[in-house]
This record gives sequence, C-alpha cells and structure tokens, in this order.
Amino acid sequence: MHYVCPACESKNTLDLTFPIEEYVCKTCSHLIDVAGNKNTKHLKVPTENVVLDVGQKGKIEDAEYTVVAIVVRKYGNSIFWREYSLKDSKGNDAFLSESDGHWVFILPMHPDDFKSKSSKLPTYAGRTYRWYENTPCTIHAAAGFFDEHLDFSVATYKEYVNGTRMISQEKTSKKSQYFYGVHISKHDVKRAFKIAHMPYYTGVGIVQPYYFDIKQVINIFCVAALMICLIQLYVYISRTNETVFEQSINFADVKDKELVSKSFTLSGGSAPLKVNAFSAVDNSWANVQLSLVNEKTNEIIYTSKDIEQYHGYEDGESWSEGNQSEEFNLCGVSSGNYHFLISAEKEGSLLPEFSGLQSPDSKVLISRDKSGILDVTDIYKAQSNTFIDGKTLEKDTTELGKLVKASFGTSKIDSLINAEAPKLTTDPTSGNTYVQLKATWLPVSFWNFGFILFLMIVLFIALLIGRHFFNVNKWKNSSNTPYSTS
Repeated sequence: MHYVCPACESKNTLDLTFPIEEYVCKTCSHLIDVAGNKNTKHLKVPTENVVLDVGQKGKIEDAEYTVVAIVVRKYGNSIFWREYSLKDSKGNDAFLSESDGHWVFILPMHPDDFKSKSSKLPTYAGRTYRWYENTPCTIHAAAGFFDEHLDFSVATYKEYVNGTRMISQEKTSKKSQYFYGVHISKHDVKRAFKIAHMPYYTGVGIVQPYYFDIKQVINIFCVAALMICLIQLYVYISRTNETVFEQSINFADVKDKELVSKSFTLSGGSAPLKVNAFSAVDNSWANVQLSLVNEKTNEIIYTSKDIEQYHGYEDGESWSEGNQSEEFNLCGVSSGNYHFLISAEKEGSLLPEFSGLQSPDSKVLISRDKSGILDVTDIYKAQSNTFIDGKTLEKDTTELGKLVKASFGTSKIDSLINAEAPKLTTDPTSGNTYVQLKATWLPVSFWNFGFILFLMIVLFIALLIGRHFFNVNKWKNSSNTPYSTS
C-alpha cells in the first residue's frame, strides 16, 4: 500500500494489501481519511514503552504477522496500556496488548461462542470465566493503518479471566466486539520480533501465570519420590546388619605406632558404619584414633574419639559423668574392601603396678613398680631379684628363673603377668590396659529418605501457599475478587 499525506505530502507505505479507511501519517501524525483524502485529527505519537514499529514483522505460533497499527489507551489520569494490531498474510487480525510489561496475545472471537451461565460466570471452550472488571478507556495516541474508522469516544472493556486466559468485551457507542486472549511471555515476544529492549514489568498481570507450573511440579515430585523409593528399596534389600570388625587393642601394643587391622568387606549400597569403642576408664580418660582405609582407592576416613568416665562424692551427694563406652558413625561408607589403622592412648602408665602375684605352689611372689621393674622373690629361701620386664624373666636361666617357670607352669610369664596385673592393682588408672573396638555395618538408614520426602512435601505446600498469595495479588484490583479482602 502506498499513500501520500494530504497535509505534508509525505509517503506512507505498508507491505500488505488490505483495504483501509484511515491511517496516521508517520511524518506529521495527522489522522487521514482515505476516502476523502483529508486530515481529520492530529494525534499524539505513541512513544513511551512502545517497543514495536509499524511494518515490523514477527512470528507467533507458526504464523507470521506484521504490525499494522499501534494504539495507546488511557484509563483515568495515569493508567496506560499499548495495543499492537497485527495482520497475517491472509489479512486475519490479531493483537498484542502490553500493560506494565505484561503481554497478552489476542484474537477476535464470535460473540455466540461466549455462552453466559450468569452475568459473572460465562463459559468458553469448556472453561468457566470469572468477571474481573469493567474498564472505561479512551484513545490517547495512535499510529499506523486502520481498516475501520477510529472511535475516540469512551469505550468500555469488560474482562473475564480464567488462569492465563481471558475474554474481553469491547463496547462502544457504535458496536460490541469480543476477543480471546492468552498470556504470552515477554521472552516469546522479544524472540518473535527480535526486540532489543523490553519494558520492565511491575506487579502481577491479569493473566500472568504463577511462577511454577503446579501440575508439572507434582509430576516431577512424584517421579523423584518413586525413584528415591526404588533406590532406597534396592539399598535396603542388598545388604544386612552385620558385625564386620571386632578386636581388643592393648595400649602397650600401639604406643607410638599404628596397628593395621585385618581386612573386611562391605557389600551393598552406601550406609553408615557404626563403631563402638569401650575402655575400662575409671576417673580417667582414653583416646582412640581410627582411620578407615578403602583398599582400592586408598581413600581414608579419619576420626578420633575420647572415652571419659568420672565420678565422686561431693556435698553429701554422689555424682558421675561420662561413660566407658562411646558410639559413633562413619557416614556414607560405600561397598568395598577396607581395613582400620588404629592408635590409642590413655591416662596414666601403660603397665599397671601391682604386688602379691603368688605362684600356685606358693613358692614365688612377684611384684611390679610404676617403672615396670619386676621384683621376684623365692619365698622359702627369702631371696629376691629384679628384672627389667617379663620377657627378661622368661629368658633367665638362673635357679630363680627355673623356679619361676616350674612354679607358674608356663614359659609365657610375661603374658601371665599382664593378664593378672589388673586384678591385683590398686590403681584404677593403671588397671585399664586395652580398648575394645566393634564395627557394625548398619542397615540402610531411613532418616535421609524420610527427610527428603518431608522436604518435598514442605516445598510443595510452600508452592501452594505462594500461588494463593500470587492470585490474591492478581485479583486485588478487581471488584469481583474470589478472595477475602478483610
């Protein structure tokens, strides 16, 4: 189409062939009546937040449209919105409406398709729509080409809403029209027309969707919950509760060094490894350092645990704190072959002092002091000698050494002394000679499983609450809001 403005003689063209009745000259902004080729009115130029130009092309829902006109409508003194008139190659009409950065794609519809059950709850295509508001408005600015005369009288828009869809009735003194609109994201508009900058949006649009698709969230959560349940079931049936390691470690055996335990195998899914550490502490402490070594990857999980137990009598009352046994978990241990590196220490001497260890035939008496020196006495001859330790005594070939072996009936004198010493000592700290460790491969824990499901439920409830307040905010400008305003 090619038109010459009678007011300024500038050319106005548009790459479409459809009959028009009026156009706004792009140079002088006069409204030109095509039939009489005369200017009838000078109009304001749409500028503020206008992001499309007359003649600009874009593709929406597989149809290419050309912007043929722009109308800025005004409600009250300060509320404006923009309507972009579109036509496809066949001359079919469509519209883009933008208000506060929220976009609606609009198509004309036949009034008979909009069946009204009541004045407030009409239906269309199987959906029930709620009346939102009546909005009287006028044309504030315009540009482009129009296939009918612009009506500058007050027009009333009666809007009905269902989620992201709306029905709009435009009623003027001359006629009444119906339009079907659906929310379209600003990103789709920007991509369709290759717009560099979009207007910022504020508030909640009349057909703006909630930030999350609740049905999609339900589907995702259900699939996730099913997968979690199946994984939990697999892990649970693939392994059982069993003791994989148990050993007593003498403090003397791990003095200034680490003990390497025997290997053990963990089979099944990842689960906690529970460790129980016991030591006969009595108003004293002990400490065990434990390293779990994966023999394939050499990955090490290290932990240290104090075992403390104290008691006493004060102000006429007895008190106690601590325990001789401590229990802790090594979490998330996967299947594989493992061994422990163990070191331990305790309060006090490693070798308990004692006195009065007498042989079964009452011929020999053995005592040990704090430094570990053994005092061996021949009771009948009243003769005694000292030895550095039990091993030295075992190797002694003197008459006293032979008497000890004969009287105790064993060559393992050192082992016998260490076994009997805790029974004879009067020092409870010295009497504690070992720490006992027990590791149990636990059944898979349901705590994490339950926590994740609980978190999903809480998150879903939060989304529902958020959607409620979103809808309350969407309807706050409506005199027919379904939500309580108190």
